Amino acid sequence: MIQQHILKSIEEASKVIGKTWPLYSFVTSNPLSGYEKVSFKDAVNSAKDLLNAKIFPETSLYRQAWEQGEIEKNILIALLRENGLSKSPDFYLQQMQSQKWVQEKNINHDLDRIMAKWLAIFMDEGLAEWEMPGKKDGFYKAWRKLAIYDSEIGITALREIPKTSSEALAHVLTGYSKEEYTKIFTYQLAALPGWTGFINYRSESNSLWQQEYPISLEDYLGVRLWIAQQLKVQLLPEIEQDETDNMISKLQYIWLKAWEKSWQNQLVKTLRKESITTKPSRNWEPSPDAQMVFCIDTRSELIRRHVESKGNYETYGYAGFFGIAMDYENLNDALVRKSCPPIVPSSYKVSEIPQANKNEKMSAYKRKNEILKFGDYFLKRMKNMLPSAFGYVEGSGFYYGLSLLARTLTPGHFYRLKKKNTLSYESLCEPEITRANAQDEISLQIPLDEKVRIVKSAFDLTGWKQFSPLVLFIGHGSHSANNPFGSSLDCGACAASPGRHNARMLAKLANLPEVRKALADNNHFNIPADTLFIGAEHNTTTDEIVIFDSEVPDSHKEQLLNLKSDLLSAQQTATQDRFGIQRNSIALAQRKANDWGETRPEWGLAKNAGFIVAPRALTKNDNLDSRCFLHSYDWELDITGKALEGIMQGPMVVTQWINNHYYFSTVDNDKFGGGSKITHNITGKFGVVQGNGGDLKMGLPLQSLFQSDREMYHKPIRLSVLIQAPITRVTDILLRNENLKTLLDNEWIYLMVMDPLQENDIKLYEKNMQWVPTTEKGVREENYRTKVDVEIFDEILI
Repeated sequence: MIQQHILKSIEEASKVIGKTWPLYSFVTSNPLSGYEKVSFKDAVNSAKDLLNAKIFPETSLYRQAWEQGEIEKNILIALLRENGLSKSPDFYLQQMQSQKWVQEKNINHDLDRIMAKWLAIFMDEGLAEWEMPGKKDGFYKAWRKLAIYDSEIGITALREIPKTSSEALAHVLTGYSKEEYTKIFTYQLAALPGWTGFINYRSESNSLWQQEYPISLEDYLGVRLWIAQQLKVQLLPEIEQDETDNMISKLQYIWLKAWEKSWQNQLVKTLRKESITTKPSRNWEPSPDAQMVFCIDTRSELIRRHVESKGNYETYGYAGFFGIAMDYENLNDALVRKSCPPIVPSSYKVSEIPQANKNEKMSAYKRKNEILKFGDYFLKRMKNMLPSAFGYVEGSGFYYGLSLLARTLTPGHFYRLKKKNTLSYESLCEPEITRANAQDEISLQIPLDEKVRIVKSAFDLTGWKQFSPLVLFIGHGSHSANNPFGSSLDCGACAASPGRHNARMLAKLANLPEVRKALADNNHFNIPADTLFIGAEHNTTTDEIVIFDSEVPDSHKEQLLNLKSDLLSAQQTATQDRFGIQRNSIALAQRKANDWGETRPEWGLAKNAGFIVAPRALTKNDNLDSRCFLHSYDWELDITGKALEGIMQGPMVVTQWINNHYYFSTVDNDKFGGGSKITHNITGKFGVVQGNGGDLKMGLPLQSLFQSDREMYHKPIRLSVLIQAPITRVTDILLRNENLKTLLDNEWIYLMVMDPLQENDIKLYEKNMQWVPTTEKGVREENYRTKVDVEIFDEILI
C-alpha cells in the first residue's frame, strides 16, 4: 500500500518538471508543460517558489520595450488603473527596478553536486572513455554497488543501503504522512530540473539508451533521498512568502500584459488594413511559374517575401514535417531518429535506397563514408587513450594549429570549399517509406490509400487550388560549426531534425502515378500531367535553397534553371535584409555558418510572437519582421472544418511550446535557459553544464536570445494566434477539444479570429468561450475617463 502511495505521489510531483531534450534532438518545448491545466499566472508563481526562478522579464527589458515604443501608453495606464494603480508608468518602473533579484542560497548544494556527478556518469552516451560498471542493472542498483567508494556519502558497508529504490524511499519517508510525500518529491525533483527533465525524456521516449541502461524518477529519488538522509539534509524546508515580492510580481504581470496587448494591436492594424485592400479572387487565375511550400517557421517569412518578389511565384506555409509522421534512418550512421512533432507518434520509417542505375556510385559512396568514419574514430581514440594521448597531441599540434588558424581567419572560404567537394547522398538516393515497427515484409508495405491520404492532407490544409509545372516542398535545416545547440536551429516540427527528408518523401509520393490517379478518381485534386514535385531545403543560416533535382526530367530543366537563378537572387536580397548590409551579405552568412568561434550563427525562432492561419494574400504585402509563424489556410475550401481543427490541434499547440520555451529561456536564462556558451561543457553527448558540473541546461543559451548580456533580441511575450475563418467554426472546434480551450482559458496562448462572414471583423477570445471585439479591447482612453479623475488621467498621459 505504501508503495502505491509513493508511486502516485511521484507521478503527481513530476508535473513540476518538463522534458530536457538531448542536444542531438533539441526540441523547444514549454518547461512548465505540466502546469498547463492551471492559469499561466498561478503556474509561474508556483515555479518561482519551487525552482527559485525569475518568471517575468527583468525591469531592464520592460524599460527597453517602453523606450522603443513597443508598449502603448494608453494600454499600460488602463491596465494599471484596472488594478487600482494610479501613478505614472515611470514610477512603477522605478518601483520594479528597486526590487533587486536575490538568488537564494542553495541549502542543497552538496546534495545537488553529488547527484549531478552520479547522473553524469550513469547517463553518459558514449563520450566517456571508461563506462560506469553495472549500468545494465539500472541507476539505483548500479549506484548502490559503487556508493561505498564515494567518501562524500559516508557509507562503508553495502548492507547499509536498501536493495531497491522502493525500499529506500519507504525507509527514508518513515514518520512522514502520505500527504507530505508529494510535497517532498516535488521539492526534490525541482532541485535539479534539468537532470530530472532528461530522466523524464528518457523514460517517455524509451530510447535505445533507456532500454539498455534504465533510469526512472523513482530510482533518482531513491538515491537522492538516501544520500540526503546520510548528509542530514532537510527533506522539506519551508518556503517563505514575501509580500513585497508579490507586489512586484503583480506589477511585472501588468507590464507583460500591456506589452502583449500592444503587439496584438499592431498586428490587428496591419492585418485589418490588408483585409480591406486585398480581396482574394475566386475566379480562375493564371498559374504561377512555380509554387513553393515552406515550413511555418518564422524564418520562412523572410525568405518567402524575397522569393515572391523575384518572379511569378506562389508560396505556402505548412508544418515542416509535411504531414508524414515518420522516423528517419540516416544513411551515414544508420541512426534512426524521429522526424515529426514530438506529440505525434511515428507511423512510418523512411530510409534511403539507390536511384535507378546508381548502385555502383552508391557503393563507392558507402566505402568512402566508412573510411571517413574509421578515420574519425581512430583520431578520437588516439586523443583520448592514455598511452597515446600525450604523444599524439604533441606530434599533431602543428597541423591542428594551422587548421584552427585557417578556420579562424577564412571560415567562409572553408565553407564554400567543403560544400563544393562534398557529394550529398540525395544525388544518389531516393527515400523509401515503410511501416514503422513492422513485424514482417508484408506489413512493411504502405497501402495506396495511406499514400493518397498523406498527399491529400497536405493540399487540404494549405488550401490548394491549382498546380504549376514546378512545385517545391522546401524543408529547412541550419548549418553551424562548434555549436552544441545546432539541432535547436533545425526544424521543430521534425523533432529538431532537418526537414529535407520529409520534403523529399512527400515529393516522391505526390509524383507517383497511382497516387495522382486516385486523387483524381475521388474528385479530390486533378494534378496536371506536366506538374513535377521536387524536394528542397532552405538553409536558414545562409538563406540558400538547395533543390534535390538529380531525377528531374529534361522537360523541366530549363524552367528549373530559371527558378534556381531567381532563388540565388532571393538569397542575396534576403541576407542583405537580415544583416542590414548591401555588399557581401552571402559571404557573411557563409562565414557565420562555418566560424567555429561564432556564438550567433543565426537567431533561430527568436522574436516569435504570432501565428497566423490564413491565405497568403493577407500577409503577402507586409514585412512581419520574422515574428510570425505563417500557416496557409483557405476557410472556403475547408467545408467540414477538419483542416482547421488539425491545424489547431497540431501546429498551434507546437508553436505555443516554442514560444514558451523562448519566453522562459529569456526571463531566467540560468534556470530555464542554457546560460552563456562561453563556459559550456558538453556532458555525455546529450547535454551541457555550466563550468565543471551542476544542473543540466534545459533551454536556449544566452547568445540565442540577447544581442549582448543585457540587450534583448527576443521579446518575451506569449503567443498571439490569429485565424481567418468563421468564428462559429472556431467555436465548434474549441467545444470539441477541451485541451485547446484549457490552453486559452489559462492564458498560455491568445486567440483572435478574423471572421470573413462578418466583414473580416477581428475578435479576441476571453475565458469561457467569450469573444471581445478588438476595437473595444484596444483600451481607448475615453473608456476610463470620469468627471472625478479626468485631470489625473490627462496628467498621467502627459
